[in-house]
Amino acid sequence: MFSGIVQGTGKVSKVISNKDHISLEISAPKNFNKGLKKGASISVDGVCLTSVDKGINKLRFDVIEETIARTNLKEIEKGSIVNLERSITASTEIGGHLMSGHIHCTGKIKKILNKKSTRDIIVDFPKKFKEYIFEKGYIGLNGCSLTLGKVNKSSFYLHLIPETLMVTNLDKLNVGSLVNIEIDQNTISVVETVKNTLAAQKSR
Repeated sequence: MFSGIVQGTGKVSKVISNKDHISLEISAPKNFNKGLKKGASISVDGVCLTSVDKGINKLRFDVIEETIARTNLKEIEKGSIVNLERSITASTEIGGHLMSGHIHCTGKIKKILNKKSTRDIIVDFPKKFKEYIFEKGYIGLNGCSLTLGKVNKSSFYLHLIPETLMVTNLDKLNVGSLVNIEIDQNTISVVETVKNTLAAQKSR
């Protein structure tokens, strides 16, 4: 599990294409890999990946075809900047919202509105997820826990503060950029419970 509070960004130093997966090598921020163990979970642009070693010099991951197909990792290349977060522990302060690192879909940046020190972005998303996306609700974008602004039929607004732009890779987004979206699991549970309850009442 993750908190959605990105700890820093890493630079992809190597992408190796294998028969049924790709292998990634990523340079991490100073002290990010302290105490890292083989098999540990790390959020890479919001995708939960497993470290193949202790990450002493570089972080290394193997990414299977299913993950590649469902996320923006299909576009990753040498030099790409990715958001990084270590998995939470019992003592971790949850400053965002709980995230699993399991991406529901990808979206594309539709519009970017630059202000003096903040930025608004509009993100297109698949319409089938509309019932789970509400204004003032939580959304995970490239591993960042964010609060939703205005929501339309197939797009939503996000208002990015200077801290988010400084610490994450969201300041590097352009119109057309592909982003990973993780919908708040609590919202999904509530919506599905209400739908099932109403359906049961109608069938009586």
